[in-house]
Amino acid sequence: MKILYAASEVAPFAKTGGLADVAGALPAALARLGHDVRIVMPLYKQIDRARFGLKMLTPEMYVAFPESAQIGCVMTAPFPGSSLPVYFIGHDEYFDRPGLYQEDALDYPDNAERFAYFCKAALWSLVGLGWKPDVICCNDWQTALIPTFLRQGPEYAGRFEFDGIKTLFTIHNLAYQGAFDASYVWKLGLPGHVFSADGLEFYGRMNLMKAGIVYSDKISTVSRRYAEEIQTEEFGCGLEGILQARRADLTGILNGIDPKDWSPDVDGLIPAKYSVGGREGKAKCKAALQKLCGLPAQEDIPLIGVISRLADQKGFDLIAEVADTLMRMKLQFVLLGTGEKKYHELFEALGKKNKKRASIHLRFDNKLAHWIEAGADMFLMPSRYEPCGLNQLYSLRYGTVPIVRRTGGLADSIMDYDAKNKTGTGFVFEDYTGEAMLDAIQRAVKCYRKSPKAWAMLVETGMQQDFTWNASAKAYGQLLQSMIGR
Repeated sequence: MKILYAASEVAPFAKTGGLADVAGALPAALARLGHDVRIVMPLYKQIDRARFGLKMLTPEMYVAFPESAQIGCVMTAPFPGSSLPVYFIGHDEYFDRPGLYQEDALDYPDNAERFAYFCKAALWSLVGLGWKPDVICCNDWQTALIPTFLRQGPEYAGRFEFDGIKTLFTIHNLAYQGAFDASYVWKLGLPGHVFSADGLEFYGRMNLMKAGIVYSDKISTVSRRYAEEIQTEEFGCGLEGILQARRADLTGILNGIDPKDWSPDVDGLIPAKYSVGGREGKAKCKAALQKLCGLPAQEDIPLIGVISRLADQKGFDLIAEVADTLMRMKLQFVLLGTGEKKYHELFEALGKKNKKRASIHLRFDNKLAHWIEAGADMFLMPSRYEPCGLNQLYSLRYGTVPIVRRTGGLADSIMDYDAKNKTGTGFVFEDYTGEAMLDAIQRAVKCYRKSPKAWAMLVETGMQQDFTWNASAKAYGQLLQSMIGR
């Protein structure tokens, strides 16, 4: 099966969030299953051309729009550590910028044009390559115009180079929809009839997330639970109706993790390596983390880690609600992340007031993220909604017991601890309240202190879970093959 994987960011080339991690792992996992997979992404300024060995493939490529023809290029390089081809769509005016989507926390005003160009260029590059995929995997609103152009673009109709290509549209986070002024429908070369309630019109604007949902052959999202949640008014972000209408074509497949980057037995960033069969190194990692963070080096004190974007969606309003109570408990708290100003101020104050209990790091720090996963006893993710989540999967692998809310991928991946039957992989709460979250934390702390054998079982069971990309890639492969009738 021939698969083109289109994404606006791919690790390690360019990254702002979890999409890049998925796009940097799933195509390679599909290739390992024997499929002919290729990746296409924009050629951003931040991509190190020398480091990754980019070579020019097409020096000039003309992409037509109603008002002008845009001239760009295509470069290529193998994905690091493999022969999987990556195609980079270049256009200095659109992509030679400091940020991927925004600058100084403001979206680029021409994002509709930038990613429309990327989508058209990705399609036309196939003609130059002489390679026709069976299916194109599209991801979030930045690539949603690929299925839209294939289905509705007049320049693609009847051309054998595009005939029969299927499209899968994956929703990573429904909240980010790519809404733009209605005038872009004409500017991008789409026929007027697509701007309707049955097309990409949404409250008088052009909505690219909706376009991807409407015009793709199949839709997937990043967990089974999230696929159900986005069909409800609470989590549908206004698109629950169209998602309900396409429920037969909607599938939830949980993301995976790459054990080459996130596994304590091979992690070169952490103070001591360890495995499920020999966990002595975890205690060394905890002691090193405590020392680094200026916390008392006490093994009997449970250490809770948090690594996250600081936003309401991630449940930080719940943490704010019970912060004082948390700091009165006999525990330690380490937080790493950046986000909303109100949470920066809250946690800065919390850290200053509780220097022997809380260590706050308001920045991005990959090494410290690995240290927290390895050195913490528990990992807190109280998200209001979480399409998939990766940190709970990392935590399981590192023997760090997750404390999560039952939503999205958190619900699909973490089983609540049952003290009576001694089963589970973490501590789960249902209601979105500070009280419910606090109860889950208290249950975890009690188990850690009072039931060391049960805690060891939790750690061992979690480390034995397989959330690598192997199972997820097989599920994607089966879905894609069903689309093309093989």
